[in-house]
Amino acid sequence: MEILGLGPVAVDADFGDYVSPSLPVPVFGDTLCRFAVVGYDDDDAKADFETAISAFLELDESALRSASMPVFQYYLDVKAEVGGDEDLVSIAGPDDVWSHIQPGGEVTVQREDAHGDRQVYVSVECECAWEPEQGLQIVFRRGSSVTKVGPFDSHLTNVSAFDRADLADVVYHRFG
Repeated sequence: MEILGLGPVAVDADFGDYVSPSLPVPVFGDTLCRFAVVGYDDDDAKADFETAISAFLELDESALRSASMPVFQYYLDVKAEVGGDEDLVSIAGPDDVWSHIQPGGEVTVQREDAHGDRQVYVSVECECAWEPEQGLQIVFRRGSSVTKVGPFDSHLTNVSAFDRADLADVVYHRFG
């Protein structure tokens, strides 16, 4: 089986999703990542997946700049929650946040569920120096722009994460 933009994919024996071999991801400095495509077979608009994958693979590192402040706010919220923890990394500002983030090895591509906007999203779980347990999730709507960041919760939008329609255009919403 082939998916446009990924090439040959295999079925993951545990979950039934399609998985690609590791591919360089330009938005993360060509870090090698495996793609997991969820719900592709059952979807009537497979081209939406292919479009999102292609758009995501065309992004360069500049696409992350728009999310620098929301990611920095996530860092500040964690810092406030842990108080004066001396072991917590010190990040001077939004421009410095990306040097404390390591993308995970897997990119997930899936359509938002029936309660969401039904768009295809590309989600990446990352490690971040300030939150080793929850990490950082970066979500790209249609693969083209960052539309959600925060602790990894597997939700593709803040609307679905918090069950609040007023968060439709909010990139980061304080957890808890």
